[in-house]
Amino acid sequence: MKKTIRIGTRKSKLALWQANFVKDFLEKTWGVKVDLVKITTTGDKILDAPLAKIGGKGLFVKEIEQALLREDIDLAVHSLKDVPMILPEGLKLGAITKRESPYDVLISREGKKLLDLPSGAKVGTSSLRRQVQIKRRRRDLKVEILRGNVDTRMRKLKEGLYDAIVLAQAGVRRMGYENEVTEVLTDFIPAVGQGSLAIEIREGDKEIERLIEPLNHKESFLSAVCERAFLRRLEGGCQVPVGAFARVQDSTISIRGFISDLEGTRFLEDQERGSIEKAEEIGIKLAEKLLSMGGEDILKEIYGQT
Repeated sequence: MKKTIRIGTRKSKLALWQANFVKDFLEKTWGVKVDLVKITTTGDKILDAPLAKIGGKGLFVKEIEQALLREDIDLAVHSLKDVPMILPEGLKLGAITKRESPYDVLISREGKKLLDLPSGAKVGTSSLRRQVQIKRRRRDLKVEILRGNVDTRMRKLKEGLYDAIVLAQAGVRRMGYENEVTEVLTDFIPAVGQGSLAIEIREGDKEIERLIEPLNHKESFLSAVCERAFLRRLEGGCQVPVGAFARVQDSTISIRGFISDLEGTRFLEDQERGSIEKAEEIGIKLAEKLLSMGGEDILKEIYGQT
């Protein structure tokens, strides 16, 4: 067994919480020594531009994946929603942890829910997926780009730069801001993989795969397979407003998903269900259904603009 297991992680407080969660498990379960290797990614360096304009969420994992391929680290811990649909050759997802809440939450300065915010109120979010779902419910709100870590976004809210912000409930909980939540947006369709952690490893590294195997949560893994197949078939990324949420119940998996234009005026939503053995096929089937409903035209239009 390796003398020391090296975990690659971003430097943000949330990323370090996630990496330490895996570190603590490995140390307590196997008695191994674990070090965190903190890596600055391109996405961490560029904070003044929307993700859709600078290359999408792969910017938060690229440098960490390169370190994994160079064998500078033994595994990487990511937010699953940040992991691109196609991994570099030689890498794979070794485990998906039990999913925390997949939902988005609204935090407002005056404790007002989304439907109660005054007309013209400024709502901050970094996500096109969230933007269109806000616009569909409240065309009269000003939806503005807000990037940065959870602490930064909370500070900007409290400084009065925004009237409300929308964040992932999982990150809010992990950072200790649960008491600040005004509303859980259970009617919003989440991002693919939201709430789960992904542990990325090198293909063929049986030792690391064995050590992390107990962290893999079967239902969360199946949901991830289904949702990621859906997004991969849509060829979606940060440039396209898209979301999906899969649930496993006994031997059945169901998935609800959407694709939208940038203003939320053409919002295509549907669902599929079937056997857990066909999780990937079910995700693809839903994507193809949405493409045939007009999603193909939306994709052509959006990619034609970028």
